[in-house]
Amino acid sequence: MRAARTLASPLLFAALAASAQTPQVFGYRDFAQQAKWDAIFLPIPDAKLAGEHLKTLTASPHWASSQQDYATAVYVADRFKAAGIETQIVPYKVLLNKPTKISIEAFSANGEKLMSGPTPEHVDPKKYGGDPFQDNPDIFPAFNGSSPSGDVTADVVYANYGSEEDFKKLASLGVSVKDKIVIVRYGANFRGVKVYLAQQYGAKGVLIYSDPADDGYFRGDVYPKGPFRPESGVQRGSVQFLPIYPGDPQTPGIASTPDLPDSKRIPLSDLKGNEPSIPANPLSYKDAAPILKCLGGPLSPRGWQGALPFTYHLGGVDHVKVHMHLEQDTALRTIWDVIGTIEGTDASQKQDWVIAGNHRDAWVFGAVDPTSGTAAMLETVHGLGELLKQGWKPKRRIVLASWDAEEEGLVGSTEWAEQHANQLAHAVAYFNTDVGVSGPNFKAAAVPSLKHFVREVAKQVPSPKGGTVYQQWKLDQDHDTPSHVLNHVNNADEEDAHVGDLGSGSDYTPFIQHLGVPSTDIGSEGPYGVYHSVFDNYNWFTKFADPTFVYEQQQARVFGLEILHMADTDVLPYDYALYGKEIASYLDRAQRHATASKLDLDFATVLAAAHRFESAGTAIRSRQVAPPADTATLNTALRSAESALLSPNGLPHRPWYKHTIYAPGEYTGYAAVVIPGVNEAIGENDASRAREQLTQLTEALNRASSVLEAALK
Repeated sequence: MRAARTLASPLLFAALAASAQTPQVFGYRDFAQQAKWDAIFLPIPDAKLAGEHLKTLTASPHWASSQQDYATAVYVADRFKAAGIETQIVPYKVLLNKPTKISIEAFSANGEKLMSGPTPEHVDPKKYGGDPFQDNPDIFPAFNGSSPSGDVTADVVYANYGSEEDFKKLASLGVSVKDKIVIVRYGANFRGVKVYLAQQYGAKGVLIYSDPADDGYFRGDVYPKGPFRPESGVQRGSVQFLPIYPGDPQTPGIASTPDLPDSKRIPLSDLKGNEPSIPANPLSYKDAAPILKCLGGPLSPRGWQGALPFTYHLGGVDHVKVHMHLEQDTALRTIWDVIGTIEGTDASQKQDWVIAGNHRDAWVFGAVDPTSGTAAMLETVHGLGELLKQGWKPKRRIVLASWDAEEEGLVGSTEWAEQHANQLAHAVAYFNTDVGVSGPNFKAAAVPSLKHFVREVAKQVPSPKGGTVYQQWKLDQDHDTPSHVLNHVNNADEEDAHVGDLGSGSDYTPFIQHLGVPSTDIGSEGPYGVYHSVFDNYNWFTKFADPTFVYEQQQARVFGLEILHMADTDVLPYDYALYGKEIASYLDRAQRHATASKLDLDFATVLAAAHRFESAGTAIRSRQVAPPADTATLNTALRSAESALLSPNGLPHRPWYKHTIYAPGEYTGYAAVVIPGVNEAIGENDASRAREQLTQLTEALNRASSVLEAALK
């Protein structure tokens, strides 16, 4: 393609690099040398090679801990080593469930069998090219990670998306879910939260189906004609209670190394923290339709109507009974992270690690999620390897990570982060990519101190659409595509290209929300209806996501410049003025919410602390722009300010999460809840807890301000 040839032009890269040699490139005394390295790096990530990585890594299903999964670890490790990077395959021994029998049957009130499944994922091989991967014998039946075994029969209640508001609405309508099997549709919140709430309301089991309103024919043509979910497509996924804590459920806060004694693990009988006690399983809308169609009882609220061709009712007693028989082999299994290291050369910054990661495991083939990110990362590694050959060495240590068992609950990244918590107290950034490419629209999320940094990097990378990634990103932001990975909250700098806030559901979680490492997450999005299904495979990817792999190439370049710039910058490029401004805007919204809820809360002190933090950020910016000869003290203060925002006690009900500004919502999971301790207390009308959380937030902001102010003396 012409676009690919244009992107490979050294003249274009030189022009882009030269245009970046301005004070806008934040953190450098002189950007000239970095611009030269950038110009060498940018042409190296190769679209064709990225496509070859993706094809190889998606040849077989590679569920975490399987032999196929280990083979992908070896492939990634070999690519790291070929680039001249010191590499280890690091094992952990973690609790995972594997399905041995999944049987779900539905019966009408008169005993007629409505459905017996789950139905295999299959599209007509004679239409639109069919799917060449769907009959692979290594495909597991669709299941939910962290679901226990169970053999339950009960009446069915429809609970819409299974949100907190939905369960409250059912209660207000006099529809009880106690001792029922709840059927809910995917969307609105994390699937584990659906089970978390259903369990609290006394349900005996949960079925989670994909409604065509959300990612099926209501959105557009279904696969293989189009990119959306066909009727047999099933969204697998973990139902671990991720908002409580991620990782191996038996070892919160402790790394599950192979030699960890059993005495350090929570016994299976005591796992009540982040594991369900009721069975859960996903369904296609083909299998869900006969259950929903036969439900009687009250008419569902009209906002609960999906796109199946009948009126949705709530069900209840004597309409539909479902028998769920799930047999899970739950055991300690070995998973494998791949860790590559490029040592830094600056002795004063030896502890200032820059970590960049993507997960490798998949529910089935995982072409988009996560292999599109892995393929891009491998081409980033290719570029770094070429720089090493030409004499480049980073100032700070670079750690490149291919995480395992992310799909099961961010397991590989969490265990590694917990194992290296002491060293990560000094890490200066964690850069994440997960769903690297599902289409052409660049998106990013970040802690506020790194939002400007991401935009700055995007200004240097050419877009396959023409111009730079930043320019196209800004043009596209009015046509935003929703994503389960990149979560967006209104920003204090909305006039610029929009950078979302970090919720959860990907591997940045242990870094920013447990350990306080400033983090970013990047992706390139488009219509993507086959998430976590058999059909997320190489065939779908080359038809609908990135046929020529030019967006893989783009993402490799953005990811690479993030790493290069953070590893080599003179002064850490954190923007604490924006951080303070955003926190003040969060507090303004929380105050309005509290007033509307008639809670008597005083925000004056915490707002003063937020404004102090913003002022300290503005003042220290002058030192960052014109840094002293010795930057070690300044950089230590800049990094310590983020750590100061951690609460030693963690959040109420879930102390593993320690960040006072960002966490996944207890009842949302994926989406970020800003100033979570305060906002969740207000949401529950708990004035006493809200006051306590306002005090903790005030203390954290004042700690961070003091750190920055001390560096100005």
